[in-house]
Amino acid sequence: MTVCHAGALAKYDIENGRAMPGRIPFDVAVAHAYTASTFYTPGILGIASLPFGALLMLQIVVKVLALISGDARLPYKRSADCTSNMTTIPSTENAALSAALAAAINNKTKPLGSLGMLEVLARQIGLIQQTTQAQIIDPALIVFAADHGIVAENVSAYPQSVTWQMVENFLAGGAAINVFARQNHCALHIVDAGVNHDFGQRDGLLDRKVAYGTRNFAQEAAMSADQCAQAVQAGMDLVATIKGNVLGFGEMGIGNTTAAAAIMHAMTKLPAAECVGAGTGLAHEGILHKQKVVQDAVAHHAAVVAQNAPLDILATFGGFEIAMIVGAMLKAAERRMVLLIDGFIITSALMVAARLQPSILDYCVFAHCSDEHGHRQMISHLGGRPVLQMGLRLGEGTGSVLALPMLHAAVNFLREMATFESADVSQQNA
Repeated sequence: MTVCHAGALAKYDIENGRAMPGRIPFDVAVAHAYTASTFYTPGILGIASLPFGALLMLQIVVKVLALISGDARLPYKRSADCTSNMTTIPSTENAALSAALAAAINNKTKPLGSLGMLEVLARQIGLIQQTTQAQIIDPALIVFAADHGIVAENVSAYPQSVTWQMVENFLAGGAAINVFARQNHCALHIVDAGVNHDFGQRDGLLDRKVAYGTRNFAQEAAMSADQCAQAVQAGMDLVATIKGNVLGFGEMGIGNTTAAAAIMHAMTKLPAAECVGAGTGLAHEGILHKQKVVQDAVAHHAAVVAQNAPLDILATFGGFEIAMIVGAMLKAAERRMVLLIDGFIITSALMVAARLQPSILDYCVFAHCSDEHGHRQMISHLGGRPVLQMGLRLGEGTGSVLALPMLHAAVNFLREMATFESADVSQQNA
């Protein structure tokens, strides 16, 4: 709702009656009336500071803007395919190069297959880069942050304000992802995709805010078709500017495990109980409640789910950070980068991206298998094989950065390890 106050609109949480952080100018509030997570409609007045005629005029203006912008609360509208201008992502399969990589790997001074997953990675990275001399150049990770209207359903152990507080922690260099990125010489980029907070101009923060969080998908689509397209395009545009040939993806957003679980439930048709986990640390009763929220929400949007269009499912249940990650993944694969896939939320974005461009999976390294319930099923659904198994479920992209040394090891042994011939070492008897 909106409250007219001293020439500005103070934002309020319609579900909980709590003041939202920040104020926005009156004209900006009207312009963004139907793209923010809270409902900017003059339904309830905190103070009677405007005459009735002015209030009526404001309400008319807001409703007209809603009609123009294609608000999600209007009859269902198919999401725009913002990926239609993309080059089709090619498969990395190349019989001749695959044979050359196998020969190079097998001729190193070791028993056949003895480097296990490192050999798998060396072959995969070589195929992505189209060379037997693969290398890791300027690895980077992007953390996308956004808020979710679904938190109104009490699906998180933490309040929504933690999202923006953790973004501040990222900017201050104090989060786990900061520590691990520094340790592994990985560039780190922080993106405001749709946090319910006004950060202002900040060093180190990339402002790509679509709105102040999504809507509550238990009641209506999380975002409009246009918002979804905007977020996906923003992810593509951002990756177009990133240097290097390895890109990881991280996220921050209270409520986003619920969004990811809903995407999983809608796309795989697995029972909600197999898709929903503890998230930020819910107790058993909280998990059961979260399961019901997801199950009921997917049933509520049965018409969208039945059409099985990935962008529509993304718009209905996703978050702005998840949508941006979809776009970022697609552009990264188009650029033949190695995609480092983190945990549950990141993999839910990959499910959407892979439905749009199946060959994207050739470019993906599944960094780890999260302890978040449902992640193992997600990876299995996508045919992935995780590099690490460490009981992680933090998010932020931490698993991706922790797996980065394995990628370095894979390309380094391929480039630097001696062959039997060069080391004058006898090979296995025939």
